[in-house]
Amino acid sequence: MANPRMTLLDLLSKAEQGADPDFLRDGLKLLAQELMDAEVTQLAGAGLHERSDNRLTYRNGYREREWDTRVGSIELDIPKLRAGSYFPSLLEPRRRHERALLSVVQEAYIHGVSTRAVDALAEALGLKGISKDQVSRICKELDAQVHAFRSRPLDGEYPYLMLDATFEKVRENGRVISMAVLIAVGVKRSGEREVLAVDVGPAEDLEFWRAFLRQLVSRGLSGVRLVTSDSHLGLKQAVAEVLIGATWQRCRVHFMRNALATVPKVAQQMVAATLRTIFAQPDLVTARDAVGRISRLFEKRYPKLVEVLSEAETDILAYYGFPVEHRRQVWSTNSLERLNKEVSRRCDVVGIFPSRQSLLRLTGALLEEQNDEWAVGRRYFSTESMNKLYEPSHEEVVQALLELQSA
Repeated sequence: MANPRMTLLDLLSKAEQGADPDFLRDGLKLLAQELMDAEVTQLAGAGLHERSDNRLTYRNGYREREWDTRVGSIELDIPKLRAGSYFPSLLEPRRRHERALLSVVQEAYIHGVSTRAVDALAEALGLKGISKDQVSRICKELDAQVHAFRSRPLDGEYPYLMLDATFEKVRENGRVISMAVLIAVGVKRSGEREVLAVDVGPAEDLEFWRAFLRQLVSRGLSGVRLVTSDSHLGLKQAVAEVLIGATWQRCRVHFMRNALATVPKVAQQMVAATLRTIFAQPDLVTARDAVGRISRLFEKRYPKLVEVLSEAETDILAYYGFPVEHRRQVWSTNSLERLNKEVSRRCDVVGIFPSRQSLLRLTGALLEEQNDEWAVGRRYFSTESMNKLYEPSHEEVVQALLELQSA
């Protein structure tokens, strides 16, 4: 690595000689890279190529990221770590959602909504001198940014797709109603995880899910092999209609809740432990055998449980057709549930949103931040395990050999 002092002296020398018109941009890039290196050194417990007993992890290459500044766009090389994640403090990953939250509070003032609650919130956030001009300027900037994120083209294949919905309260036409917030998270062929889409609507029904998925496809979503979600009928039907050829994985966590609801509370712990043995099997054949044994065990005491299990068997075991390294992440929507909880936690600060657009503005800004953090973090799945997803199965190899012999 170049000596930063010598590099800076070179920049100063070029500037004095008039040989480098981009002195400010180059100097800012140098300082930003040195700041990131200092932060990563602190996280790793050692400098680049340094031997140290205090080392916690190692550097793992760089990820390019464009940074817009007052002196122009700068291409940064953001360091990556083998263990844990790193996001540069200078990029301020949380600024967008704070501005979105600010705009929600300001809009609430303009519409005369929740006066006492908003007054208390504004005071807690240190807001003073709120004006319509401020609201208009901030909202316009954020809306354009969120729209660009929600409508960006999707390049490449996304073999894994996770879908879920959460609900928030919105004031509309003089009434407070519960609005559905639909969220889609995908994993690219390269193993990187992305927030693909978010939308807000009055109900989590077939029409809304169908329109949501069609918009994803129109933006370039392709190559979907497995869709993981709960068993909402509208969602399931929309997946079958729009993502033709994709396998549907019923979230095992939601299934467990549905199954345990059919047995007395006193027996739920025992039944749950028994059902979990299904998902501990090494392959599909033994998992199906486990389903058969459990069905015979409970068919007299809990016939409704056995009925639910039999109907769900194919869908809750779909993940067995995918690489072992991926199964724990794709057999449920747990990772998306955690994201939903974070969204709800931030929305709880607002309580009742003054408009549908203000809800979309805040959730969109939050999810864009999360997507940025995922972009500079570790891959969700390794390249090696993703390659296994595209290797031909044993059955496909046998079929190909038979076709060659017959030819």
